[in-house]
Amino acid sequence: QVQLVESGGGFVQAGGSLRLSCVVSGILFRPLDVGWYRQAPGKQRESVATITGGRPNYEDSVKGRFTIFRDYVKTAVYLQMNSLIPEDTAVYYCNARNNGADYWGQGTQVTVSS
Repeated sequence: QVQLVESGGGFVQAGGSLRLSCVVSGILFRPLDVGWYRQAPGKQRESVATITGGRPNYEDSVKGRFTIFRDYVKTAVYLQMNSLIPEDTAVYYCNARNNGADYWGQGTQVTVSS
């Protein structure tokens, strides 16, 4: 059974930082494409940062502020978020993708106050 367990969300003031973690189990980690998505109230889920084919990709509004990286030993994916702004407020979801199959975490809330 594939599981993605997220942690690290919370409440932070604008300008602050958070690091999200996602531990992946039940599937071979190395071949996976991984990423972080977010969904704000009333909006569609959007891609924030992904690692596809070994290359990181970022949504324009987070470039220079967020960094995605993975740890093959811990089978984990991280999202370091700096210089947070209120517009980053959303539920953040970890994603793993392999052979056309998508796996999702349960989501973790990030709230940024102005």
